[in-house]
Amino acid sequence: HLEDGRWGAIEIKLGGDELIEHGAQSLKNLRDKITSISEERATSFLMVLTAVGGAYRREDGVYVAPINLLKP
Repeated sequence: HLEDGRWGAIEIKLGGDELIEHGAQSLKNLRDKITSISEERATSFLMVLTAVGGAYRREDGVYVAPINLLKP
């Protein structure tokens, strides 16, 4: 959470389409719950962090990325 109210959420899953889908749904539920009970701004991003694979943005706006892409 940054001072200007921006925030993002990341869920870690080892991989596999089913686990990625579960992680994305969990993040969307969290976003909806937080924005419905508080005056927080909407999320800047939602991301499922995986062990392997490529990075992409799903149709629902959730990013999927392997952990090795987070290196400096």
